[in-house]
Amino acid sequence: MLALQVSMAVSAQAQYDSTTMAKVTGIGGIFFKCKNVKEMKQWYKDNLGIESDDYGHTFKWYEEKNSDKLGRTVWSPFPNTTDYFGESSQQVMINYRVNDIEKLVEKLKSNGVTIVDKIENYDGIGKFVHILDAEGNRIELWEPVEEHD
Repeated sequence: MLALQVSMAVSAQAQYDSTTMAKVTGIGGIFFKCKNVKEMKQWYKDNLGIESDDYGHTFKWYEEKNSDKLGRTVWSPFPNTTDYFGESSQQVMINYRVNDIEKLVEKLKSNGVTIVDKIENYDGIGKFVHILDAEGNRIELWEPVEEHD
């Protein structure tokens, strides 16, 4: 299902020429509520390596070691009946790109982080696994395959 959604999103994007209309070109930010901002920032730093300042963290869109290598973010609405996000009360799930999913999962296990499922590999897309953050929100980790156009 995920592969189909990604394929559809890429196909839809290819139908629009950037000169024909004003449009969104990517995700500008992801914002979510939490009970304790300081503890949540520390959890994400300790477990996923996301350093934050007073305003959060900015992800770069090009590979730092190869500035010609384009990064991508998928935006995809899900039906309100999906169980893909875990708890039915969870309205948003964030997908984080990672560079070595197996190594990161081992680190997370040693830190006592709940790993929801096993790492799955989707041909042409990459590897995925779900974990729970400090407040039980399901998040998805994604190690993409080599990017290409």
